[in-house]
Amino acid sequence: MATEYFLRMGDGAKIFMSKEDIMADIEAGCADAADLGTIPSLSEDEMEKMLDIITSPGRIVGVEPGMEVPVTHDIGAIRIDGDQGNSGVGIPASRLVGSMIHERAFGADTMELGHIDYSYKPVKPVISQEQQTMEVCQQNMVIPMLYGAMPNMGLYYTPDGPFENPGDLMKAFKISEAQESIQKAGDHGIRDMVWIMQRLQHVGCDGVNFDTIGAAGDGDAYASFNAIEALRKEFPNMYINAGMAGELVLGMHGELEYDGTVLAGLWPHEQVLLAAKAGANTFGPVCNTNTSKTSAWNLGRSVTFMKAAVEASPIPCHVDMGMGVGGIPMLETPPIDAVTRASKAMVEIAGVDGI
Repeated sequence: MATEYFLRMGDGAKIFMSKEDIMADIEAGCADAADLGTIPSLSEDEMEKMLDIITSPGRIVGVEPGMEVPVTHDIGAIRIDGDQGNSGVGIPASRLVGSMIHERAFGADTMELGHIDYSYKPVKPVISQEQQTMEVCQQNMVIPMLYGAMPNMGLYYTPDGPFENPGDLMKAFKISEAQESIQKAGDHGIRDMVWIMQRLQHVGCDGVNFDTIGAAGDGDAYASFNAIEALRKEFPNMYINAGMAGELVLGMHGELEYDGTVLAGLWPHEQVLLAAKAGANTFGPVCNTNTSKTSAWNLGRSVTFMKAAVEASPIPCHVDMGMGVGGIPMLETPPIDAVTRASKAMVEIAGVDGI
């Protein structure tokens, strides 16, 4: 009987597979990414290395000495006082205390402050509170302290925002009206994101993390890249991380451009060129997890996309790793065995500069 190895499904379920079946899934995942992105697949040696990482007998694995990379965080201290559905642990603590725990207890390389709603639009009414908290964090911490939030263009559409929902308009075959609504929401989002970060820069914020760029499609990406460009012009020394929402920018509008490039349909190795052009210091490429596939398939696919992005990128790539991205299962608290294996593969095979 063939030896079977423990791994995960994309939803975190435990499964056991033979080494041959694991390799077949790695190859299939790599081939899927290569076909979709028109990029090279991993080499046989790289697939063999991934197989060795996945079948490693240890519950936790780590990178080889000397290959350590910096780690950044999103959602700020919400993982301390937030609920489990948000990967939090429900410990009553202020955002200052949570941030200091990350610095002094967890050994975080950087940290960020984030509003509980973690989107730019809801920050506007409480900007004074965010400024006050950021200032106090800067006074008590040494590591770089960013401000993080999602562009989240969905909040600008009815019933939550002032512009008509493009999804409803499209269902009524009002395509041009839907495109106009997306454009208006994007322009409004640019103003909001720039204004919020102007206020936070005034109290010593070290930089900004644009989290899940493109989550609402190409209008979301349009707003984010233009906001990054505006902030870079106003604050030349500001640290800006551009983290994406998925491996593909969805064409909700279909014709929006940045720097003469149509945003819809861009893959990570193409997205990074625009992020760098806009003025980002680092880029967070993403590959979403397929919950019905194995972690071997998902990791093969993710690493293939990320390796191509790293090779094309003129700026450091800090791959997005977490629940449902980067070859990690879609689970509120991702299992450490899958997290460490995916992280090791990203560093040693894809060559990412950070996580």
